[in-house]
Formats: sequence, structure tokens, C-alpha cells
Amino acid sequence: QEIQAKPEAYPFQEILYCNIGNPQSLGQKSITFFREVLALCDHPAILAKSETQALFSADSIERARKILDQIPGRATGAYSHSQGIKGLRDTIATAIEARDGFPVDPNDIFMTDGANPAVHMMMQLLIRSEKDGILCPIPQYPLYSTSIALHGGTLVPYYLDEATGWGSEVSELKKQLQEAKSNGITVRALVVINPGNLTGQVLTEENQKAIVEFCKEEGLVLLADEVYQENVYVPEKKFHSFKKVARSMGYDEKDIHLVSFQSVSKGYYGECGKRGGYMEVTGFGADVREHIYKLASVNLCSNITGQILASLVMSPPKV
Repeated sequence: QEIQAKPEAYPFQEILYCNIGNPQSLGQKSITFFREVLALCDHPAILAKSETQALFSADSIERARKILDQIPGRATGAYSHSQGIKGLRDTIATAIEARDGFPVDPNDIFMTDGANPAVHMMMQLLIRSEKDGILCPIPQYPLYSTSIALHGGTLVPYYLDEATGWGSEVSELKKQLQEAKSNGITVRALVVINPGNLTGQVLTEENQKAIVEFCKEEGLVLLADEVYQENVYVPEKKFHSFKKVARSMGYDEKDIHLVSFQSVSKGYYGECGKRGGYMEVTGFGADVREHIYKLASVNLCSNITGQILASLVMSPPKV
């Protein structure tokens, strides 16, 4: 506003905001397929027009028709099921299965307005008072420290080891857990950001297995922030979801409480403003699941555009 009022006041004429991952604000173009499908779903009347075949790709038209058939009333302006549109959750579940090689129940998927509300939901459910603690990596994306504070809990920091590529050492986790216990804090969950923000690490499978074992032994909920799974640029590194690692170790629903977060804001697409995301919730009993569902119902549903985009991100066109 100051620059607009007094252009000569500063030796520059615009500000580029690089303090947060927001690539489209810096000129990154959106993915054509995603935007074509969204346009067709938002205004399905144009599907009946002959010129649509020339303006839109056949892939986009086919996917939009399929998605519209899954939306009650074919209306993106209507509320959906509180967990998200069932057909879109089916698509996401199938995509996770293909990625990990283990079965997924679409009823474990909760669609949210980006990953942030999902994190807040879990913090709200986990934290009862300031005597409840959440193990959280340092350095970390401040969503976690602020959400823990907002919901009245205590942040229990664990420090990533720069010497081992910013790994999460179990010896450090145990040390911080014991220190928290000695201070009267009940640690209820462990946050792991993998691939890492803001250190960029990609955990090894061995490191992930040790973390899963630690959570199982200590009865902790594993909160796996996996929103950067598409952002791996080092050839020898590979993303493995914590669910895939846990299942490959032989642990199933009854063995470990695991929540995985995904967002459409990251990856190669950077659709931050569309506010799409989901969490996959596994290992919880029916009573706890009922509370998660109640909490989702308070917000009625996440926005339909974000839901559609989440399904597209997880299931892009095949070559």
C-alpha cells in the first residue's frame, strides 16, 4: 500500500513473498488437466456443447463426467458427506494402494481443506490439558508448535541430527520422552515430517522402521506429515509412506495408531489456494473413530473443489 501511494519511497516497485511455499503466486502455471476438470465439474452444462471437444482434452472430459456421476446432484456447490465424496475417497484409496502395495479402506480417508485442518483435528482429539505432550521435530514447520499451543498442550521437542542428513534418531526420541515424563507430561503422539520441511531430508526405511517400533513400544500415535512426497529430487532417495513401512514390518490395524497427511498445496502442482487435502486414519477403535467423524461433521464438509483436486493429484492421467 505504501508503494502504491508513494512509488518513489522505496528502491523497488514490488515485493515477492518467498516466506511460504506458494509457487503459483510467483508465476508457476497450474496443471492444465487439473484446471480443465475443475472447470467442467463447476459448469457441467458446457459438456453438452460441441465446441467443448475442441477446447478441452478428451482425458479431462472423461474424468469430469466420471466425477460428476459421483457427486450427489452433480453439484459442486452442494455439501457433501462429512468425510468427503465417497467416489473421490475410493479414487484416493485405490491410488494409495497402488503406491504402497497394501489395502486401503476408503472409510479411513477424511477429506479436509488442506492438511492444516486435519492436523488441528488430531491435536484437538489428542490434547486434553497442558499435561499432554506431542513429540515434535526441531527444526519444524510452525504449524505443529502453534496448533499444540492453540489446543492447550505441551510441545516436547526432539532435535533432528544434521550429521546423519537430518535423521530422526530413536535415542533422541527416547531421551526427550523420558525427560517429558519426569516433568509430569503424558506424551501422546509423535510428529514426523517426511520428506522434511524445512530440512528437506528423506528418511531411510531403516530409520522409519525404528520410528514405527518406537511408537508401538510407547503406545504413541504416529502423525506422519507426508505432504512433500512428490518433492524428492535426489536420485538415490525414495519416499516410503509410514503406513507402507509399518505394514511391511507385519504391523496391522491392531498394532499401531497411524495418521497420514497429504495436501494439494505441495508436490509439482502447488495448488495452495484450492485448499485440498486429506488424512488417512488407521489403527483406531470404533469409539475413537466416532469422535473423529463427529469432529469432521462439525465443519459439515471440506470444499468440493479441493476434494476433486485431491483425487486428481493422487490419480493423474496414465500414459
